[in-house]
Amino acid sequence: MAKQSIQTIKMGLMAISLFALVACSSTSDTEEGTMGDEGSSGRSSPTNPGARTNPGSTQGQLTQEEIRAQNALRQTVFYFDFDIAEFKTADRETLSFHARDLAANSSKRVRLEGHADERGTREYNLALGERRANSILNYLIVNGASRSQIEVVSYGEERPAQAGQSENAYSRNRRVEVVAR
Repeated sequence: MAKQSIQTIKMGLMAISLFALVACSSTSDTEEGTMGDEGSSGRSSPTNPGARTNPGSTQGQLTQEEIRAQNALRQTVFYFDFDIAEFKTADRETLSFHARDLAANSSKRVRLEGHADERGTREYNLALGERRANSILNYLIVNGASRSQIEVVSYGEERPAQAGQSENAYSRNRRVEVVAR
């Protein structure tokens, strides 16, 4: 009898967990559509996410891969180390999702905006911002995006994300932003 009670409790907890997971995934779909410019960007989303379902699951439920893709596409700012034009290894997976999204949506266009902190000359920072944007451009193309979908612009030090002369401000300004156009 005690074994049945434990099993009943386990089944109840599993049902509650599944209910919570379904509730969270449906909430994130709604919030994403209304996010606008809040959060990372709210500018990108994968192709028709509600159209595919898991075999044998509730209609409209996203797969784990689709959830990962949505989360990756929300990240549109990529940060760089001081005086370095190569993006960080940790950003590869996220950039791969961006490349796949562009490959799957041939009418989609993005602009890669390269930035630098204020150290260095204006000309050097413009060139560094362009090299940073081009490193992401090349990765996107190698992973399926078309060159015609991507524009590259460098603002150098002219559009800081954070004012100041601290390392924190500098690190926020060394970036490439992926902007839908």
